Amino acid sequence: MRLRTGLAVLPLVLVPLACAPADDSSGSSAGDDETTADASPTLADSETLSVSPAPTEAGGISPECAPDQLNLKEAGTLTVGTDKPAYEPWFSDNDPSNGKGYESAVAYAVADALGVGVTWTVVPFNTSYKPGDKDFDFDINQISITPEREQVVDFSDGYYAAAQAVIALKDSDIASATSVADLASYKLGAQTGTTSLTAIRETIKADDEPLVFEDTNAAKQALVNGQVDGIVADLPTAFYITAAEIKNSVIVGQFQPISGEQEEFGMLFQKGNPLVSCVNEALAQLKADGTLDQLQQEWLSNQVDVPVLQ
Repeated sequence: MRLRTGLAVLPLVLVPLACAPADDSSGSSAGDDETTADASPTLADSETLSVSPAPTEAGGISPECAPDQLNLKEAGTLTVGTDKPAYEPWFSDNDPSNGKGYESAVAYAVADALGVGVTWTVVPFNTSYKPGDKDFDFDINQISITPEREQVVDFSDGYYAAAQAVIALKDSDIASATSVADLASYKLGAQTGTTSLTAIRETIKADDEPLVFEDTNAAKQALVNGQVDGIVADLPTAFYITAAEIKNSVIVGQFQPISGEQEEFGMLFQKGNPLVSCVNEALAQLKADGTLDQLQQEWLSNQVDVPVLQ
């Protein structure tokens, strides 16, 4: 889940974690080549913007994944989709093309490994995982890999392991909860189509039906207004909200989905796209050489001190 407002924004220091929008009906969640100059254009609605960093040689990638062998929408560049606004800490300054923020940095790192550039395009989260033709090579937007989605789209290997977190106001009763069971009696909310929403229903098993919000701004405002006792989001997003966006808020705790399987974010592809295997090779290389870990340390907040709710 992704939340953001126009409230005060503080510098973010992060580390590993996550959740992302998922199909509302199925019950799952929503919701980073080199860094380009600050003068990079801003992604606008219904438009694409091209950023073409100098291609590099694809070291460690199989010949079948050489730049001239890739099945791309546009030769020489990965067309990468994400939603707008593009939220912290996954992106920075609502500008995916600046290479800042974890997902922007990962997208550019993959492109660099494959020896191609990046072109960004706007893709609303709730349409990204619908069946059918895609106008992007892959979409990166805190999209959790779920069996329901895998029926109609393909995913890369996971590039981030996600945990869910509950955000509340410091002086609220829910802030003292110490277990998942403690959360059930409170009014909770999350963004539609997210794994966070699924977690409320299936892991927390809330007594009341959760409030469902069209976007993260609405969910966050509902918490400030007292319409909900707590909102659920991926942990990195929770760090950003509590540190920079909602004054006097706190992370009650983190928890894993009831399935017992580690939730992961994957890059989303049109079903049957042969590019998946090459992106997976790039990801494997980035994992092996420590790049992914370095990017997590740089862009995602540290979860160590957040209580784990059982």
